[in-house]
Amino acid sequence: MTTPTTAVSTEKAPASAVGVFAWIRSQLFSSPINSLLTILSVWLLLATVPAMVDWFLINANATASTADECRKSTGACWAMIVEKHRLILFGLYPYDEQWRPLIATGILVASIILSGWRKLWNMWLLALWTVSLAAVAVLMWGGVFGLTYVENSQWGGLPLTLILSTFGIALAFPLGIVLALGRRSNMPAIKSICVVYIELVRGVPLISLLFMSAVMLPLFLPEGMNIDKLLRAQIAIILFAAAYMAETIRGGLQAIPKGQFEGADSLGLSYWQQMRLIVLPQALKIVIPPLVGLFIALFKDTSLVVIIGIFDLTQAAKVALTDQAWRGFSVEVYIFISAIYFVFCYSMSKYSQSLEKRLSTGHER
Repeated sequence: MTTPTTAVSTEKAPASAVGVFAWIRSQLFSSPINSLLTILSVWLLLATVPAMVDWFLINANATASTADECRKSTGACWAMIVEKHRLILFGLYPYDEQWRPLIATGILVASIILSGWRKLWNMWLLALWTVSLAAVAVLMWGGVFGLTYVENSQWGGLPLTLILSTFGIALAFPLGIVLALGRRSNMPAIKSICVVYIELVRGVPLISLLFMSAVMLPLFLPEGMNIDKLLRAQIAIILFAAAYMAETIRGGLQAIPKGQFEGADSLGLSYWQQMRLIVLPQALKIVIPPLVGLFIALFKDTSLVVIIGIFDLTQAAKVALTDQAWRGFSVEVYIFISAIYFVFCYSMSKYSQSLEKRLSTGHER
């Protein structure tokens, strides 16, 4: 007995419906407006990219020994960065001792990278940071193991920016969680204190807090008592960031269904057990994107400490530009520090995206 065969169509889709040309037509020329925008974008790229490549690379000078020699070229003067890179990266730290902040920077960066490894999300991570911060303190301050003592007034550049942002994020995060829980508390006194603190801090710019910590705070201290300027700036950054993180985390807490709280109550868990084991893990997963956005903003906002005379990366770059022999190359210097900021900020952004995928938050639309 034979079975009927089914005819299989061998017709191919027209070339205009598949392939590169189909993609170009559907994505770039699908409507008159899209066609116009595509043409304008191509024109803008053709007008700017060749000139930028010419200025950045082709006609750039990275080997000039003097500024006058560099001015003869029509491109960027990267020789300025070669000449001043140590001042930009390490500020006023003693020249012969700059290997110490270099190693300290490497330790901080390595610790941050290892913190993203989920297998270390236990007591090993606490031990790692304890050892790392102790090593950074020894390297930066010195005074032990035969290292020359260096006051923190001489710290500057990239290591100081990393120290301010790392401590700012690490200490503001738990404080923000406490403030968020306090604002949702049923106890009126605690709730009122948290609300007043959050709204007061969020109602003023970071510059004003830094100015008050540097100028106004010493006026209220007892006579003979003094708090280091760098420490005052660090405290201002932590308090400022915590208020913003508190509101972000509170949004995550409000997004948790009521059934999660009721289920935790049915298990007989205490309030802190509910928060630690059930509610906070879910709330923090929901607010990963805005939290990382705050981390990136805080990393960039550390540049505001220039107003109180702290030599972070931006202030160190400004100092490098004061050299009369190399005046007129500010664009190259700011491009250099912008690239540094971009590398760190972009890395945080990409890590947050990978973390969202690994944790499978389930809130995609």
